[in-house]
This record gives sequence, structure tokens and C-alpha cells, in this order.
Amino acid sequence: MNPLVIVVPVVVVLAGLVVFAALRRRDTGEAIGQLSRETRRRDAPVVIGDDAEVAVSGRQVEAQAALARRPQELVGVGGSGLAEYVPPDAETLGVTRRQFFNRSIVLLMGLSLTGFGAAVLAFLWPQPKGGFGSKIRVGSIPDVKATIESSDGFLYLAEGRMWITEYPEAAVEKARTVYPASMLPGLEAGVIAIYQKCPHLGCRVPECKTSQWFECPCHGSQYNQAGEKKGGPAPRGMDHFAMEVSGGVLTVNTGQLIQGPPIGTNTTGQEAEGPHCVGGGSH
Repeated sequence: MNPLVIVVPVVVVLAGLVVFAALRRRDTGEAIGQLSRETRRRDAPVVIGDDAEVAVSGRQVEAQAALARRPQELVGVGGSGLAEYVPPDAETLGVTRRQFFNRSIVLLMGLSLTGFGAAVLAFLWPQPKGGFGSKIRVGSIPDVKATIESSDGFLYLAEGRMWITEYPEAAVEKARTVYPASMLPGLEAGVIAIYQKCPHLGCRVPECKTSQWFECPCHGSQYNQAGEKKGGPAPRGMDHFAMEVSGGVLTVNTGQLIQGPPIGTNTTGQEAEGPHCVGGGSH
């Protein structure tokens, strides 16, 4: 860059400041000079009358005016004495402005501390069991499978924000190489628990009963019945929950979320079984 581009504007600005300061100083000096002349003119003796011999200066006139403005001597009225001071009644006087502000500050501080304490107690208070984030007892495996079948292949549990679908027995061996041990009890029993959110941008993914896939209406991501990605912009398959099977009863731990399988995972080999509800999907 050419240094003149910076130097020239700086010099112009400095020159402007110098000129401005000089003009300001000149105006101030002229004003001081004028005031001095006015002061001298005011203090010069003034002859009163054509033939008067006594000259009166401006200072003498000002001194006489100051004497005239002095307060006169106070004269008592009726010879009465001073009245005794009686403090005002607090109830009649009411609340002063200072008292009002002090009480307002104390009240606001009390409300703030109360709100903070309530928030701390709410955070530390033990949460009731059940609902999302806890272990949810779904039911016996035969009952769960029957409900899935009667719901056209998809069982939704709003309490746990999850889908439960059947997992084919033939795919369990392949699943052992893909899914963690916390999911295997449910897979071996023939079911899988899937988190309802799309891993792309968090939309709730509904089922598509014609294709028998999960298909996200927000951006078109598609997943098979096991939540494994089949198409769309999602970075992976749908997330899953850990499962337990005890005495033939399925329990899903919604507090243990398991990241969905990577793109390309297809343990079940399921393809679309009919028209898609969203987009076209890649098989």
C-alpha cells in the first residue's frame, strides 16, 4: 500500500486541528480584551451633573447598592418566646422516600433469594420415577409383539418418546457385531427400541405404513424398521435405547441413549415394501 494514502489524510486532519485551535484562541483573546475595556469604562469616575464637583465611580455605586440590599435588624413580635419543638407523628407523616427505597431494595433482594432457593431445591429434589429418562416397563414380549402387529408394524410409546418394532431373529448374529451389549437382550427377544428424533436436525420421525420405514417429513431422511439409515441427509441411523428382558418382560432404559449405527449399516436387509410417504429413498 502507498504510505501517502495514510499520511495525507493524517496531515490534513492535524492542520485542521491547528487552525481551529488558533481561531479559538484568537476569539478568546478578543473577548478578554473587550471585557477589560468594559471593566475600565465601568470603573472610571462619572461626573453627576454639569457643575458637580464630586465624581462617583462604578465601584462606589455597587457598594451603595450592596448596603441597601443588607437585611434590616430583626424585630421581635409581641415579645413571645420560641415554641418548643414537637417531632411529627410517624403515622401522620407516612413513609419517607428513603424508607420506601430501602424497603423496596430489601423486598427485591428477598424475592431474588427466594427464587434462587426454589430453583436449587427443584434441581436437587429427587425426580419421580417413570417417564422419559427412566426405565420404562413395556410389558411381556408376546404382548409387545402382538401390539406391534396390530399397529401395522410400529408401536409408539409417548411416555418414553420411542418406537418399538420387531427385530428378525435371523439378523441377531449380524447385530452382535454392530450394536452394543446393552441392546442385545431386546434384539435376541425379537424387538428393538428406537428414539423418536431424527439425528439430522431433531425432528420427530413418524412411521410410513406403506413403505414400512421411518421417514422424516422435515428433510426426507429414511430408515428401515430397525432405525438404520436408508436415505436422506441424516449423518447416521436413528438412536436406540438400552433394553432389558427379565422373566419375559421388556424394560427399556430411556436414560441410556445409544448413538445410531453408521451409514451403510443394514443388519435386517429390509427394503421398502411399498410407496414412500416422503421423497424417493435410496435402496
